[in-house]
Amino acid sequence: MRGSSTPRAGHELRLLQGSGELFAALAVAIDGAMREVRLETYIFDFTGAGSDVACALERAARRGVSVTVLTDGYGTGPLPPAWRERLPGSGVQWRVYAPMGRLGVLWPGNWRRLHRKLCVIDGELAFCGGINILDDFHDPHHGTLESPRFDFAVQVRGPLVAQAQAAMAQLWLRQQAMRDIRKARFAGAVESLRASGAARAPDQPRSRDAQPLARAALLLRDNLRNRARIERAYRRAIGGARDEIIIANAYFVPGRRMRQALVSAAGRGVKVRLLLQGRYEYFMQYYAARPVYGALLRAGVEIHEYSRSFLHAKVAVIDGRWATVGSSNLDPLSLLLAREANVVVEDSAFAEQLRGRLVEAMQRAGSMVSADEYRNRPWHQRVKERLALALMRLALMFQGQKYL
Repeated sequence: MRGSSTPRAGHELRLLQGSGELFAALAVAIDGAMREVRLETYIFDFTGAGSDVACALERAARRGVSVTVLTDGYGTGPLPPAWRERLPGSGVQWRVYAPMGRLGVLWPGNWRRLHRKLCVIDGELAFCGGINILDDFHDPHHGTLESPRFDFAVQVRGPLVAQAQAAMAQLWLRQQAMRDIRKARFAGAVESLRASGAARAPDQPRSRDAQPLARAALLLRDNLRNRARIERAYRRAIGGARDEIIIANAYFVPGRRMRQALVSAAGRGVKVRLLLQGRYEYFMQYYAARPVYGALLRAGVEIHEYSRSFLHAKVAVIDGRWATVGSSNLDPLSLLLAREANVVVEDSAFAEQLRGRLVEAMQRAGSMVSADEYRNRPWHQRVKERLALALMRLALMFQGQKYL
């Protein structure tokens, strides 16, 4: 689904922080659905508030709304026993993107995941961001969290909703085709593939009152025609920055071009601040990010590490007018392998609201990394960094990719 990278006018936007704000908005929207609910997520966890979303989906399906849920085959495990009959029994259509199979992560083809988080209600309202269906105070690997996970999503009305709906319909039909092929139902597979090819976002006429509303665009990343749209949007905005760049990113291992863009921005006097993961979560992502720090710190880039809880945000604000909220990390797994979705916004009010949340997080929950501290880090940490970076490069080599 190509769409346009250029933001269009006519969007109503609402910034949502954390699962508490998102899940409440989702439940209200799903309970108000009349025709259709489409949901895609990397993780769907039923612990705590995650079950509230599941209950809303169940209620919608029972009153006759078409409800489709697509989860990732690695990020989401099998349905819990309590929900195995409840959801299908209510009419919720639940499918799994790229099940892992017997070889699991040992098979390189299984590294291309569905990482985007999208929901569309009745083709009129969309949600996009980095927040999984996962309670902010629960982590599947680390248990109960003392402070909520730091993440964002955006609620949207406007022209990009039709694009999101068409993209989700297309992927759903392609999953149906693959399912039919595995079951030797080839006629059904051909029909699904034809329908997926016809899934296009209708042209949205600009309403008379659209001009004062925000300009926004939906950027989708896949492994076909939209391989570099999100990264290019970042680099274009960074290249045009004049005053300030703030990026909050959970897994930050930018490639050479992105690093050069940030160094160049700092060199021309732009204040560049990064809010990055300060709490250990995954070995490769945590340690592979640290070798990148050196060149950035030498260029004058401020690096703040967030350690109050897990930082899961994938957002940025540039010059107080350009912003993005989405699922894409600035690392090779997101930018080269995964299906991702980001909303790009050109609107000073929205950008300033997001900027305020990020500045507050840096001031209250972040610690700035000093150049001296970085240079004097212990040898055993350097060994872990080199090992993590080597593993990431090896993973990319198996995919035929060169990034770092």
